[in-house]
Amino acid sequence: MNLLKQNMNFLMLFLGRLVTNIGDSIYYVASMWLVYDLGKSAFYTGLAGFLILLPKALQFLTGPFIDKWRIKRTLVITQLLQCILILIIPIAYLYDVLTIQIILIVMPIIAFIEEFAYPTQTKALPLILKKEELIKGNSLFAFAYQGVDIVFNASAGILVALVGAVTLYLVDSVTFAVAALFFGLLKISGESVVEQKEKTSVKSAVGNYFADLSEGFSIVFKSLLWAFLIGSFIANFGIGIAMAILPSFSASIGGVEMYGVLLTALSAGSLLGALLGSLVGKYRVGLLAIICFTIGSGCWTIAAMVASPILTPVLFGLAWVPIGAINVLFSGISQSIIPNHLLGRVNSVMYSMSIIAMPIGSLLGGYLATRISSQNLFAYTGAGILFIAIVWFLHPKLRKLPSAGNIGVESFNLSFKEEGIQRSKVVG
Repeated sequence: MNLLKQNMNFLMLFLGRLVTNIGDSIYYVASMWLVYDLGKSAFYTGLAGFLILLPKALQFLTGPFIDKWRIKRTLVITQLLQCILILIIPIAYLYDVLTIQIILIVMPIIAFIEEFAYPTQTKALPLILKKEELIKGNSLFAFAYQGVDIVFNASAGILVALVGAVTLYLVDSVTFAVAALFFGLLKISGESVVEQKEKTSVKSAVGNYFADLSEGFSIVFKSLLWAFLIGSFIANFGIGIAMAILPSFSASIGGVEMYGVLLTALSAGSLLGALLGSLVGKYRVGLLAIICFTIGSGCWTIAAMVASPILTPVLFGLAWVPIGAINVLFSGISQSIIPNHLLGRVNSVMYSMSIIAMPIGSLLGGYLATRISSQNLFAYTGAGILFIAIVWFLHPKLRKLPSAGNIGVESFNLSFKEEGIQRSKVVG
């Protein structure tokens, strides 16, 4: 908490993230349940999940923009756009023209805007925190994300039952406006932003964009970072299926309230893991990842098999504790070894390539739920997390990764340009 007291910029960034996450939590629960309620089928939630997740898979396209645009300006504009777009749903409802089609159009547009907002927040961290503060900063960011989800995923399920999903969209609009105000108070220096004083031709601008995009892919796939993507691809495929069928699975053991409870369990587990992330950084990352993902997979599968209103949320939450810890650890490591002017495109490529299977899994999950019971399908998805542990165990360099403090660019065979100068640290 000292970071929040001593660093006003970090406080504003933290509060902005906190408030926008409140809106996201309410919006996601309200949207997915509204689609399920209107369509009366897991197929529509699968389709909705696909449309929400597809922009995440395309996040690599936003990387070059994030690296060039001003952080404060990007954060403020994205929040204001979401504030306006979210109002389409209650307005359509007011005029009695609300349909699933309208929801399925608005949802991916808002999700696409988020793919500029969240990476920009991550990019801001190394500019306002010291290197040794990054893991703690990421833990607090995860607290803002998951802590809010704990409260509002559960309450959103209850509020949907009490006041209806449409009413909650009005609340979302306010939260995005407030987040824009907090981000507007940021004062960030040291940005590697190239100011274009002369007009650039469209051809030149497009060429520069694809050059930047290519550099992000080159850094990832010419280093050890690509190995991270193998296990993540399969795991996210399973998670995509799970999120698509979660409303249906929840309905079978409790209804909309249980849907909120399961999402809350997910957030609580991730939050606890995130808070532990700064503590486990002293252990060997390779061995820690194998153990964490194996435990997470086991808890997930058992949670589905017992199908209990009490035990299932507890076990499902426990499954996300080790996942949350490793995610925070990886975020801090990447921010400390990748130059800030490349961080947006590298993180976007990593994120997109690992999550690209998620919308596919969501779409397939919606279909499979019409053929297979949601309980069995939910149990199968736990195997995806185990796949990450298997990849790390079989890959010798991943398995032998040292503690976070001892990891440098050479640990990942990284090679990149920094402010026009080729900087290579490659170990054969």
